Amino acid sequence: MKTEWDYTHLARAYSKRPDYAADAIDEMLRRADLRPPARVCDVGAGIGHLTLMLAARGHAVTAVEPNDAMRRSGIERTAQCPLVQWCEATAERTKQPDRSFDLVSFGSSFNVTNRQEALKETARILKPTGWFVCMWNHRDLRDPIQEQIEAIIRKEIADYDYGARRDDQTDVIRSSGLFNEVAALQGTVRHSQTIDDCIEAWRSHATLQRQAGEKFLLIIQRIESFLRGLEAPLIEIPYTTRIWMAQLLASATAQ
Repeated sequence: MKTEWDYTHLARAYSKRPDYAADAIDEMLRRADLRPPARVCDVGAGIGHLTLMLAARGHAVTAVEPNDAMRRSGIERTAQCPLVQWCEATAERTKQPDRSFDLVSFGSSFNVTNRQEALKETARILKPTGWFVCMWNHRDLRDPIQEQIEAIIRKEIADYDYGARRDDQTDVIRSSGLFNEVAALQGTVRHSQTIDDCIEAWRSHATLQRQAGEKFLLIIQRIESFLRGLEAPLIEIPYTTRIWMAQLLASATAQ
């Protein structure tokens, strides 16, 4: 199944990306009063980062992923998780039954959907007291290494924009008219990565590639030169996991 954003060639690189902050995931589940084995639909599940974290906490997860390569990788990574099943579908058309899930999650995927259509679909498949959740890992751009990488990028792309993934999602969720008040929470995680893996991650950075165009390889070469100049086998990358969550309005079940 094809979508506007094709991540086929990124599946391997995504396996090296960090998990979400465990304390933030636990707080999210606590606020939603989600007790195992709750039913969760993880939309845009990719290779299963969030799927695995939810399954490890005892929840039954239906992982929805349109990209074949990502989904194959996710199926392999969750092969030992009997509570996980996979489905080829999109955020706007999940192929899931009405009123089926206690929680619908979007791990680093809500920004690449038609967000209003995805929210309508979420409301359709949620149980009457169910929850919508979206989240991203954001690199801490105040970290000296990340600060230098940002300078390299912005030297070539002065108006570089990370897009909706770094936006506050409150107004988008609220404007759907389908959910109660939006809550935001966050946690921190530090991700150790080899220099080679870090460079590969930047080569797979779809947002940078789209905006850089013909300058992409030049930027990657400069990032690689800077990272190798650190002469360290590993670097620590600080991330903030940011989560937005909201419970379905009672009136939405009638729509």
